[in-house]
Amino acid sequence: MERVIIGQKQVLREVFICLLAGGHCLLRGVPGLAKTLLIKTLADAVDLKFSRIQFTPDLMPSDILGTEVIEEDVTTGKRQIRFIRGPVFANIILADEINRTPPKTQAALLEAMQEYQVTVGGVRYALDRPLFVLATQNPIEQEGTHPLPEAQLDRFMFNVTIAYPTADEERRILAETTTAHTASVSRVATGAQLEAARLLVRELPAADNVVSYALRLARATRPTDDTAPPIVRQWCRWGAGPRAGQALLLGAKAAALIDGRSVPSPEDIRAIALPVLRHRMLLNFQAEADGIDPDQVVNGLLEAIKA
Repeated sequence: MERVIIGQKQVLREVFICLLAGGHCLLRGVPGLAKTLLIKTLADAVDLKFSRIQFTPDLMPSDILGTEVIEEDVTTGKRQIRFIRGPVFANIILADEINRTPPKTQAALLEAMQEYQVTVGGVRYALDRPLFVLATQNPIEQEGTHPLPEAQLDRFMFNVTIAYPTADEERRILAETTTAHTASVSRVATGAQLEAARLLVRELPAADNVVSYALRLARATRPTDDTAPPIVRQWCRWGAGPRAGQALLLGAKAAALIDGRSVPSPEDIRAIALPVLRHRMLLNFQAEADGIDPDQVVNGLLEAIKA
């Protein structure tokens, strides 16, 4: 993927960790930082079915899940109902600008992301594994957008923030993307291999101290918990639920596997704490007034809760 994506090594690593852990990823960044290109390049690097959904204000749930149509047999004259599958029936799904569509349509992804199935007309249709949903969000355009509710944000294992490239990286981008040469990637993994890797991640053992550290971090995000540090009590309204602890452990296992280690460490948990917790901590009005963002709270939490 680095043949196409210049820089953003940390972003690529976090996306790979989320993919191997079997989660879903939310990508946030200003326009022009290659969010969509990153996801399309990932789809090109694996032998999986890819679909792109452009979320717009007039998008309906049936545009995502599929719809039922009535067909008439020309020979017998009998009518029957046939289900036409929507773009959610894929392995890698790009939900582009997911906050531009109303909550009813956003919620259409909930069942697919969590239960790996969709229900249309009272009939359940199973989705193929692996299923990897990558949604993009533009954080600076708020007019005409619908912020994702907390229940749906919690379905995303990682919330990955894409920052501006460095000066050297931007120079490479300008030099290499304004020529006639087009970089390409080859397929290096199949769906069966990725599914086997996901199962392998879950088979990795985690020591008691690693499990305990994930538990302490997740509980310390809740301002009403006795272990919450002052920075959480001062700036947070709500903390992360048990799904955050699961994401910390699975992400740490996937990070260890990528590095060739068979056992995760507390440092692996600290390394992925930001993408796991930044969208699961709801700040209060005082924090917004003082210009405090979730990353500052998570970093303060990591300083207070040592491994």
